[in-house]
Amino acid sequence: MAYIKVIEEQDAQGGLAREYDKARRRSGRLYNVLQVQGLKPAALRDAVRLYITVMHGASELTRAERETLAVVVSAANECHY
Repeated sequence: MAYIKVIEEQDAQGGLAREYDKARRRSGRLYNVLQVQGLKPAALRDAVRLYITVMHGASELTRAERETLAVVVSAANECHY
């Protein structure tokens, strides 16, 4: 398995600490997929904003359809998220 440097939640400062805190409040935990983006807090913030727009924003697809597509793509990519 590849090793990817991450900034642990207890070591996060400034903007990164705020992004981690918002993530924990949204889902009750800090997922690894967010921590691997932690070296670039602005990129993490933008990626989360894109996710929220895609999954929660106005769309012709229902939320259930969007979640189903996300699961299918993750399964096809052998991703456990």
